[in-house]
Amino acid sequence: MIRTWIEPVVAGAQIASSFYDTGLLMTVENYYNQTIISSNSSRDDDLQKAISNFYIIYNVVMGMTPLLSAYILAKISDKTSTKVTICVPLTGYLISRMFLLFVILFEWPIEVIFGSAAFNGLTGWFTTYWAGVMAWASLASTESKRSLKLIIIELVYGLAGFAGSLVSGYIFVHLNINKHQGTILASCSTGCYAFCVLYSIFILKMPDAETCLEERNTEGSSINEASQESINSDCALLNDKPTNNTAINPSDVASSKCVIICMFVSAIVYNIAVTATDDVINVFVLKKPLNWGPVEVGYGNAAAYMTYITSFLGVYIFSKCFGDLGLIITGMISFSCGILIMAFVRWTYLYYIARAVMLFSLITTPTIRSIISKHVKGSSYGQVFVVLQMAIEVIAVSSSAGFNKLYQATLDWFSGFCFLVFSALGFLSIIPVIITVCKQHQTCATRDNESNGSTSNAPVIT
Repeated sequence: MIRTWIEPVVAGAQIASSFYDTGLLMTVENYYNQTIISSNSSRDDDLQKAISNFYIIYNVVMGMTPLLSAYILAKISDKTSTKVTICVPLTGYLISRMFLLFVILFEWPIEVIFGSAAFNGLTGWFTTYWAGVMAWASLASTESKRSLKLIIIELVYGLAGFAGSLVSGYIFVHLNINKHQGTILASCSTGCYAFCVLYSIFILKMPDAETCLEERNTEGSSINEASQESINSDCALLNDKPTNNTAINPSDVASSKCVIICMFVSAIVYNIAVTATDDVINVFVLKKPLNWGPVEVGYGNAAAYMTYITSFLGVYIFSKCFGDLGLIITGMISFSCGILIMAFVRWTYLYYIARAVMLFSLITTPTIRSIISKHVKGSSYGQVFVVLQMAIEVIAVSSSAGFNKLYQATLDWFSGFCFLVFSALGFLSIIPVIITVCKQHQTCATRDNESNGSTSNAPVIT
Protein backbone atom coordinates (compact mmCIF):
# COMPACT_ATOMS: atom_id res chain seq x y z
CA MET A 1 0.00 0.00 0.00
CA ILE A 2 2.86 2.39 0.74
CA ARG A 3 3.98 2.16 -2.88
CA THR A 4 0.60 3.52 -4.01
CA TRP A 5 1.06 6.78 -2.08
CA ILE A 6 1.47 9.75 -4.39
CA GLU A 7 2.43 12.04 -1.50
CA PRO A 8 6.25 11.57 -1.78
CA VAL A 9 6.13 12.68 -5.42
CA VAL A 10 3.96 15.68 -4.58
CA ALA A 11 6.26 16.70 -1.71
CA GLY A 12 9.49 16.30 -3.66
CA ALA A 13 8.20 18.14 -6.72
CA GLN A 14 6.88 21.03 -4.66
CA ILE A 15 10.13 21.47 -2.73
CA ALA A 16 11.91 21.56 -6.07
CA SER A 17 9.38 24.07 -7.42
CA SER A 18 9.69 26.39 -4.40
CA PHE A 19 13.48 26.38 -4.77
CA TYR A 20 13.15 27.14 -8.47
CA ASP A 21 10.58 29.93 -8.04
CA THR A 22 12.71 31.82 -5.52
CA GLY A 23 15.86 31.27 -7.57
CA LEU A 24 14.22 32.40 -10.80
CA LEU A 25 12.69 35.54 -9.29
CA MET A 26 15.96 36.68 -7.69
CA THR A 27 17.99 35.79 -10.80
CA VAL A 28 15.63 37.81 -13.00
CA GLU A 29 15.82 40.75 -10.57
CA ASN A 30 19.64 40.65 -10.52
CA TYR A 31 19.79 40.41 -14.33
CA TYR A 32 17.53 43.39 -15.01
CA ASN A 33 19.01 45.36 -12.12
CA GLN A 34 22.43 45.18 -13.76
CA THR A 35 20.93 46.08 -17.14
CA ILE A 36 19.15 49.14 -15.74
CA ILE A 37 22.24 50.35 -13.83
CA SER A 38 24.33 50.15 -16.99
CA SER A 39 21.74 52.20 -18.91
CA ASN A 40 21.59 54.95 -16.22
CA SER A 41 17.77 54.97 -16.26
CA SER A 42 15.23 55.36 -13.44
CA ARG A 43 15.79 52.25 -11.37
CA ASP A 44 12.69 51.34 -9.34
CA ASP A 45 9.85 51.69 -11.84
CA ASP A 46 11.89 50.37 -14.76
CA LEU A 47 12.95 47.33 -12.74
CA GLN A 48 9.32 46.63 -11.82
CA LYS A 49 8.21 46.88 -15.44
CA ALA A 50 11.10 44.73 -16.72
CA ILE A 51 10.40 41.93 -14.23
CA SER A 52 6.67 42.17 -14.90
CA ASN A 53 7.18 41.97 -18.67
CA PHE A 54 9.46 38.96 -18.24
CA TYR A 55 6.80 37.10 -16.27
CA ILE A 56 4.09 38.04 -18.78
CA ILE A 57 6.01 36.28 -21.56
CA TYR A 58 7.13 33.44 -19.29
CA ASN A 59 3.59 32.71 -18.06
CA VAL A 60 2.05 32.91 -21.53
CA VAL A 61 4.61 30.48 -22.97
CA MET A 62 4.26 28.13 -20.01
CA GLY A 63 0.49 28.26 -20.00
CA MET A 64 -0.21 27.95 -23.72
CA THR A 65 2.22 25.22 -24.84
CA PRO A 66 0.50 22.43 -22.82
CA LEU A 67 -2.50 22.81 -25.17
CA LEU A 68 -0.57 20.76 -27.71
CA SER A 69 0.05 17.79 -25.44
CA ALA A 70 -2.05 17.79 -22.26
CA TYR A 71 -5.23 16.22 -23.62
CA ILE A 72 -3.29 13.63 -25.66
CA LEU A 73 -1.35 12.58 -22.57
CA ALA A 74 -4.61 12.38 -20.59
CA LYS A 75 -6.24 10.08 -23.18
CA ILE A 76 -3.16 7.85 -23.24
CA SER A 77 -3.21 7.82 -19.44
CA ASP A 78 -6.89 6.78 -19.23
CA LYS A 79 -6.26 3.94 -21.72
CA THR A 80 -2.98 2.73 -20.22
CA SER A 81 -1.83 4.02 -16.84
CA THR A 82 -2.34 7.19 -14.78
CA LYS A 83 1.44 7.23 -14.31
CA VAL A 84 1.77 8.68 -17.82
CA THR A 85 0.34 12.04 -16.71
CA ILE A 86 2.74 12.07 -13.76
CA CYS A 87 6.02 10.75 -15.17
CA VAL A 88 6.08 12.68 -18.47
CA PRO A 89 5.51 16.16 -16.96
CA LEU A 90 8.02 15.48 -14.18
CA THR A 91 10.63 14.53 -16.77
CA GLY A 92 9.87 17.81 -18.54
CA TYR A 93 10.30 19.69 -15.27
CA LEU A 94 13.66 18.01 -14.66
CA ILE A 95 15.13 18.85 -18.06
CA SER A 96 13.69 22.34 -18.48
CA ARG A 97 14.57 23.63 -15.03
CA MET A 98 18.19 22.66 -15.38
CA PHE A 99 18.47 25.70 -17.67
CA LEU A 100 18.28 28.08 -14.71
CA LEU A 101 21.50 26.50 -13.45
CA PHE A 102 23.12 27.13 -16.85
CA VAL A 103 21.93 30.77 -16.85
CA ILE A 104 23.53 31.32 -13.44
CA LEU A 105 26.78 29.43 -14.03
CA PHE A 106 27.52 30.33 -17.65
CA GLU A 107 25.76 33.72 -17.68
CA TRP A 108 23.49 32.80 -20.56
CA PRO A 109 20.87 35.39 -21.58
CA ILE A 110 17.78 35.33 -19.37
CA GLU A 111 15.66 34.73 -22.51
CA VAL A 112 16.88 31.11 -22.45
CA ILE A 113 14.28 30.57 -19.72
CA PHE A 114 11.54 31.15 -22.30
CA GLY A 115 12.80 28.18 -24.30
CA SER A 116 12.91 25.98 -21.21
CA ALA A 117 9.35 27.07 -20.39
CA ALA A 118 8.21 26.02 -23.87
CA PHE A 119 9.78 22.59 -23.44
CA ASN A 120 8.21 22.24 -20.02
CA GLY A 121 4.83 23.10 -21.50
CA LEU A 122 5.17 20.62 -24.37
CA THR A 123 5.68 17.80 -21.86
CA GLY A 124 2.44 18.69 -20.10
CA TRP A 125 3.62 21.05 -17.34
CA PHE A 126 1.50 21.52 -14.22
CA THR A 127 -1.70 21.21 -16.29
CA THR A 128 -1.10 17.52 -16.94
CA TYR A 129 0.88 16.73 -13.79
CA TRP A 130 -1.67 18.03 -11.29
CA ALA A 131 -4.58 16.51 -13.21
CA GLY A 132 -2.75 13.17 -13.02
CA VAL A 133 -2.21 13.57 -9.27
CA MET A 134 -5.90 14.39 -8.72
CA ALA A 135 -7.00 11.44 -10.89
CA TRP A 136 -4.66 9.14 -8.93
CA ALA A 137 -6.05 10.34 -5.60
CA SER A 138 -9.65 10.04 -6.84
CA LEU A 139 -9.14 6.47 -8.00
CA ALA A 140 -7.63 5.58 -4.63
CA SER A 141 -10.49 7.00 -2.54
CA THR A 142 -14.21 6.54 -1.98
CA GLU A 143 -16.78 9.24 -2.66
CA SER A 144 -17.43 10.01 1.00
CA LYS A 145 -13.72 10.48 1.73
CA ARG A 146 -12.68 12.05 -1.57
CA SER A 147 -12.82 15.71 -0.51
CA LEU A 148 -10.66 14.89 2.52
CA LYS A 149 -8.24 12.84 0.38
CA LEU A 150 -7.79 15.63 -2.16
CA ILE A 151 -7.26 18.27 0.52
CA ILE A 152 -4.66 15.98 2.16
CA ILE A 153 -2.78 16.02 -1.15
CA GLU A 154 -3.04 19.82 -1.11
CA LEU A 155 -1.78 19.80 2.50
CA VAL A 156 1.32 17.78 1.54
CA TYR A 157 1.84 20.17 -1.38
CA GLY A 158 1.60 23.16 0.95
CA LEU A 159 3.84 21.74 3.68
CA ALA A 160 6.53 20.94 1.13
CA GLY A 161 6.24 24.40 -0.40
CA PHE A 162 6.39 25.98 3.06
CA ALA A 163 9.56 24.11 3.98
CA GLY A 164 11.19 24.81 0.62
CA SER A 165 10.32 28.50 0.63
CA LEU A 166 11.48 28.95 4.21
CA VAL A 167 15.04 27.88 3.43
CA SER A 168 15.26 28.95 -0.23
CA GLY A 169 16.17 32.58 0.56
CA TYR A 170 19.00 31.54 2.88
CA ILE A 171 20.34 29.04 0.36
CA PHE A 172 20.27 31.68 -2.39
CA VAL A 173 22.16 34.24 -0.30
CA HIS A 174 24.63 32.14 1.69
CA LEU A 175 25.41 29.01 -0.40
CA ASN A 176 27.06 29.78 -3.72
CA ILE A 177 29.76 28.48 -6.07
CA ASN A 178 32.34 31.01 -7.26
CA LYS A 179 30.11 33.89 -6.14
CA HIS A 180 27.32 32.81 -8.50
CA GLN A 181 24.19 33.45 -6.41
CA GLY A 182 21.58 30.73 -6.73
CA THR A 183 23.84 27.92 -7.97
CA ILE A 184 23.24 25.60 -5.00
CA LEU A 185 19.54 26.49 -4.96
CA ALA A 186 19.10 25.57 -8.63
CA SER A 187 21.12 22.36 -8.10
CA CYS A 188 18.92 21.32 -5.16
CA SER A 189 15.84 21.95 -7.28
CA THR A 190 17.19 19.75 -10.06
CA GLY A 191 18.09 17.01 -7.58
CA CYS A 192 14.58 16.96 -6.12
CA TYR A 193 13.04 16.66 -9.57
CA ALA A 194 15.40 13.78 -10.37
CA PHE A 195 14.24 11.97 -7.22
CA CYS A 196 10.58 12.45 -8.21
CA VAL A 197 11.12 11.09 -11.72
CA LEU A 198 12.94 7.99 -10.45
CA TYR A 199 10.39 7.39 -7.70
CA SER A 200 7.38 7.72 -10.00
CA ILE A 201 8.88 5.40 -12.64
CA PHE A 202 10.37 2.63 -10.50
CA ILE A 203 8.61 2.71 -7.11
CA LEU A 204 5.14 4.22 -7.52
CA LYS A 205 2.47 1.55 -8.04
CA MET A 206 -1.11 1.91 -9.27
CA PRO A 207 -3.79 1.54 -6.53
CA ASP A 208 -5.34 -1.94 -6.32
CA ALA A 209 -8.60 -1.60 -8.26
CA GLU A 210 -10.21 -4.54 -6.44
CA THR A 211 -9.53 -3.01 -3.04
CA CYS A 212 -10.97 0.34 -4.11
CA LEU A 213 -14.05 -1.40 -5.56
CA GLU A 214 -14.56 -3.34 -2.33
CA GLU A 215 -14.40 -0.09 -0.33
CA ARG A 216 -16.96 1.52 -2.64
CA ASN A 217 -19.30 -1.48 -2.36
CA THR A 218 -19.03 -1.38 1.43
CA GLU A 219 -19.80 2.30 1.38
CA GLY A 220 -22.78 1.73 -0.92
CA SER A 221 -24.21 -0.94 1.40
CA SER A 222 -24.03 1.37 4.38
CA ILE A 223 -25.82 4.10 2.44
CA ASN A 224 -28.62 1.72 1.44
CA GLU A 225 -29.12 0.82 5.10
CA ALA A 226 -29.46 4.47 6.13
CA SER A 227 -32.91 5.77 6.98
CA GLN A 228 -34.97 8.03 4.72
CA GLU A 229 -34.73 10.74 7.34
CA SER A 230 -30.96 10.79 7.03
CA ILE A 231 -31.16 11.01 3.23
CA ASN A 232 -33.56 13.93 3.39
CA SER A 233 -31.36 15.80 5.86
CA ASP A 234 -28.41 15.38 3.50
CA CYS A 235 -30.26 17.49 0.96
CA ALA A 236 -30.30 20.48 3.30
CA LEU A 237 -28.92 23.77 2.01
CA LEU A 238 -25.10 23.81 1.88
CA ASN A 239 -24.98 20.13 2.85
CA ASP A 240 -25.08 18.30 -0.46
CA LYS A 241 -23.81 14.89 0.68
CA PRO A 242 -24.11 12.23 -2.04
CA THR A 243 -27.07 9.86 -2.11
CA ASN A 244 -27.19 6.38 -3.60
CA ASN A 245 -29.83 6.22 -6.33
CA THR A 246 -29.23 3.30 -8.62
CA ALA A 247 -32.03 4.20 -11.06
CA ILE A 248 -30.98 6.57 -13.83
CA ASN A 249 -33.34 9.55 -13.83
CA PRO A 250 -33.29 12.09 -16.71
CA SER A 251 -33.69 14.90 -14.21
CA ASP A 252 -30.62 13.61 -12.34
CA VAL A 253 -28.61 13.62 -15.58
CA ALA A 254 -29.65 17.22 -16.28
CA SER A 255 -28.83 18.17 -12.70
CA SER A 256 -25.35 16.59 -12.99
CA LYS A 257 -24.64 18.53 -16.19
CA CYS A 258 -25.74 21.76 -14.51
CA VAL A 259 -23.50 21.04 -11.52
CA ILE A 260 -20.48 20.28 -13.72
CA ILE A 261 -20.96 23.45 -15.81
CA CYS A 262 -21.39 25.64 -12.73
CA MET A 263 -18.33 24.09 -11.08
CA PHE A 264 -16.24 24.65 -14.22
CA VAL A 265 -17.29 28.32 -14.45
CA SER A 266 -16.71 28.91 -10.74
CA ALA A 267 -13.28 27.22 -10.79
CA ILE A 268 -12.17 29.21 -13.84
CA VAL A 269 -13.24 32.63 -12.49
CA TYR A 270 -11.80 31.90 -9.05
CA ASN A 271 -8.47 30.66 -10.39
CA ILE A 272 -8.15 33.67 -12.69
CA ALA A 273 -8.12 35.80 -9.54
CA VAL A 274 -5.75 33.45 -7.67
CA THR A 275 -3.25 33.09 -10.53
CA ALA A 276 -3.19 36.80 -11.29
CA THR A 277 -2.74 37.54 -7.58
CA ASP A 278 0.32 35.28 -7.40
CA ASP A 279 1.85 36.96 -10.47
CA VAL A 280 1.35 40.51 -9.22
CA ILE A 281 2.41 39.81 -5.62
CA ASN A 282 5.76 38.41 -6.83
CA VAL A 283 6.59 41.82 -8.28
CA PHE A 284 4.69 43.93 -5.72
CA VAL A 285 6.83 42.81 -2.76
CA LEU A 286 10.08 43.77 -4.51
CA LYS A 287 9.20 47.46 -4.78
CA LYS A 288 8.89 50.14 -2.15
CA PRO A 289 7.44 50.38 0.46
CA LEU A 290 8.02 46.64 1.16
CA ASN A 291 11.27 46.38 -0.83
CA TRP A 292 11.91 42.73 0.07
CA GLY A 293 15.15 40.80 -0.47
CA PRO A 294 15.69 37.02 -1.01
CA VAL A 295 15.13 36.09 2.66
CA GLU A 296 11.92 38.13 2.94
CA VAL A 297 10.67 36.67 -0.35
CA GLY A 298 11.25 33.19 1.06
CA TYR A 299 9.32 34.09 4.22
CA GLY A 300 6.49 35.53 2.15
CA ASN A 301 6.23 32.40 0.04
CA ALA A 302 6.29 30.30 3.20
CA ALA A 303 3.38 32.33 4.59
CA ALA A 304 1.46 31.67 1.38
CA TYR A 305 2.10 27.93 1.72
CA MET A 306 0.83 28.00 5.31
CA THR A 307 -2.59 28.43 3.72
CA TYR A 308 -2.45 24.78 2.65
CA ILE A 309 -2.21 23.73 6.30
CA THR A 310 -5.02 25.99 7.48
CA SER A 311 -7.19 24.98 4.51
CA PHE A 312 -6.75 21.32 5.42
CA LEU A 313 -7.79 22.07 8.99
CA GLY A 314 -10.71 24.05 7.61
CA VAL A 315 -11.95 21.08 5.58
CA TYR A 316 -11.49 18.74 8.52
CA ILE A 317 -13.48 21.01 10.86
CA PHE A 318 -16.09 22.58 8.56
CA SER A 319 -16.95 19.32 6.77
CA LYS A 320 -18.75 18.32 9.97
CA CYS A 321 -21.03 21.34 9.56
CA PHE A 322 -21.19 21.98 5.80
CA GLY A 323 -21.23 19.94 2.62
CA ASP A 324 -18.88 20.44 -0.31
CA LEU A 325 -20.65 23.56 -1.58
CA GLY A 326 -20.48 25.21 1.84
CA LEU A 327 -16.74 24.53 1.95
CA ILE A 328 -16.28 26.11 -1.47
CA ILE A 329 -18.08 29.30 -0.48
CA THR A 330 -16.03 29.51 2.75
CA GLY A 331 -12.80 29.34 0.74
CA MET A 332 -13.95 31.99 -1.74
CA ILE A 333 -14.98 34.45 0.97
CA SER A 334 -11.67 33.91 2.77
CA PHE A 335 -9.65 34.66 -0.39
CA SER A 336 -11.72 37.66 -1.45
CA CYS A 337 -11.53 39.35 1.96
CA GLY A 338 -7.81 38.66 2.33
CA ILE A 339 -6.89 40.03 -1.08
CA LEU A 340 -9.04 43.10 -0.38
CA ILE A 341 -6.76 43.83 2.60
CA MET A 342 -3.70 43.16 0.40
CA ALA A 343 -4.68 46.13 -1.76
CA PHE A 344 -3.81 48.47 1.13
CA VAL A 345 -0.58 46.78 2.30
CA ARG A 346 2.15 49.32 3.01
CA TRP A 347 4.00 47.50 5.81
CA THR A 348 5.25 43.94 6.09
CA TYR A 349 3.07 43.08 9.09
CA LEU A 350 -0.04 44.05 7.11
CA TYR A 351 0.99 41.62 4.37
CA TYR A 352 0.95 38.78 6.90
CA ILE A 353 -2.43 39.93 8.25
CA ALA A 354 -3.82 39.68 4.72
CA ARG A 355 -2.35 36.20 4.37
CA ALA A 356 -3.91 35.22 7.69
CA VAL A 357 -7.37 36.28 6.46
CA MET A 358 -6.81 34.10 3.37
CA LEU A 359 -6.24 31.04 5.58
CA PHE A 360 -9.09 29.01 3.99
CA SER A 361 -8.65 30.16 0.38
CA LEU A 362 -7.24 26.84 -0.86
CA ILE A 363 -10.28 24.83 0.18
CA THR A 364 -12.06 25.84 -3.01
CA THR A 365 -10.35 24.17 -5.97
CA PRO A 366 -9.81 20.62 -4.58
CA THR A 367 -13.40 20.59 -3.31
CA ILE A 368 -14.65 21.61 -6.76
CA ARG A 369 -12.66 18.72 -8.25
CA SER A 370 -14.20 16.39 -5.68
CA ILE A 371 -17.73 17.44 -6.69
CA ILE A 372 -16.96 17.02 -10.38
CA SER A 373 -15.48 13.54 -9.79
CA LYS A 374 -18.79 12.45 -8.24
CA HIS A 375 -20.63 13.27 -11.46
CA VAL A 376 -18.34 11.52 -13.99
CA LYS A 377 -17.15 7.95 -14.54
CA GLY A 378 -13.93 6.83 -12.92
CA SER A 379 -12.43 5.90 -16.30
CA SER A 380 -12.75 9.55 -17.40
CA TYR A 381 -11.12 11.24 -14.42
CA GLY A 382 -7.88 11.96 -16.27
CA GLN A 383 -9.52 13.60 -19.28
CA VAL A 384 -12.03 15.60 -17.22
CA PHE A 385 -9.40 16.93 -14.81
CA VAL A 386 -7.05 17.81 -17.68
CA VAL A 387 -9.82 19.69 -19.50
CA LEU A 388 -10.60 21.59 -16.29
CA GLN A 389 -6.94 22.37 -15.65
CA MET A 390 -6.41 23.43 -19.28
CA ALA A 391 -9.42 25.75 -19.13
CA ILE A 392 -8.14 27.25 -15.88
CA GLU A 393 -4.59 27.71 -17.14
CA VAL A 394 -5.42 29.06 -20.59
CA ILE A 395 -7.93 31.65 -19.39
CA ALA A 396 -5.88 32.55 -16.31
CA VAL A 397 -2.67 32.99 -18.33
CA SER A 398 -4.45 34.99 -21.02
CA SER A 399 -5.95 37.36 -18.48
CA SER A 400 -2.75 37.46 -16.41
CA ALA A 401 -0.95 39.41 -19.14
CA GLY A 402 -3.70 42.02 -19.03
CA PHE A 403 -3.59 42.21 -15.24
CA ASN A 404 0.18 42.68 -15.27
CA LYS A 405 -0.22 45.56 -17.72
CA LEU A 406 -2.95 46.99 -15.49
CA TYR A 407 -0.55 46.76 -12.55
CA GLN A 408 2.13 48.63 -14.52
CA ALA A 409 -0.38 51.33 -15.50
CA THR A 410 -1.51 51.88 -11.90
CA LEU A 411 1.94 51.81 -10.25
CA ASP A 412 2.14 55.58 -9.83
CA TRP A 413 -1.55 56.03 -9.01
CA PHE A 414 -2.49 53.13 -6.68
CA SER A 415 -0.36 49.98 -6.86
CA GLY A 416 -2.97 47.92 -4.99
CA PHE A 417 -5.76 48.58 -7.52
CA CYS A 418 -5.27 45.15 -9.14
CA PHE A 419 -5.99 43.46 -5.82
CA LEU A 420 -9.36 45.22 -5.66
CA VAL A 421 -10.18 43.70 -9.07
CA PHE A 422 -9.07 40.24 -7.91
CA SER A 423 -11.24 40.54 -4.81
CA ALA A 424 -14.26 41.39 -6.96
CA LEU A 425 -13.59 38.32 -9.15
CA GLY A 426 -13.41 36.17 -6.02
CA PHE A 427 -16.83 37.32 -4.91
CA LEU A 428 -18.26 36.86 -8.43
CA SER A 429 -17.09 33.23 -8.48
CA ILE A 430 -19.54 32.52 -5.64
CA ILE A 431 -22.53 33.08 -7.97
CA PRO A 432 -22.26 29.72 -9.86
CA VAL A 433 -21.90 27.93 -6.52
CA ILE A 434 -25.10 29.54 -5.25
CA ILE A 435 -26.83 28.41 -8.46
CA THR A 436 -25.61 24.87 -7.75
CA VAL A 437 -26.93 25.06 -4.18
CA CYS A 438 -30.36 26.09 -5.48
CA LYS A 439 -30.28 23.34 -8.13
CA GLN A 440 -29.35 20.69 -5.57
CA HIS A 441 -32.10 21.90 -3.23
CA GLN A 442 -34.63 21.84 -6.08
CA THR A 443 -33.57 18.31 -7.11
CA CYS A 444 -33.94 17.03 -3.55
CA ALA A 445 -37.40 18.62 -3.28
CA THR A 446 -38.43 16.95 -6.56
CA ARG A 447 -37.26 13.56 -5.30
CA ASP A 448 -39.27 14.04 -2.10
CA ASN A 449 -42.40 14.88 -4.10
CA GLU A 450 -41.94 11.86 -6.36
CA SER A 451 -41.39 9.61 -3.35
CA ASN A 452 -44.49 10.94 -1.59
CA GLY A 453 -46.55 10.57 -4.77
CA SER A 454 -45.54 6.94 -5.29
CA THR A 455 -46.33 6.19 -1.65
CA SER A 456 -49.80 7.70 -1.85
CA ASN A 457 -50.60 5.77 -5.05
CA ALA A 458 -49.62 2.40 -3.57
CA PRO A 459 -52.52 -0.05 -2.89
CA VAL A 460 -53.60 -0.42 0.71
CA ILE A 461 -53.44 -4.02 2.01
CA THR A 462 -56.05 -4.95 4.63
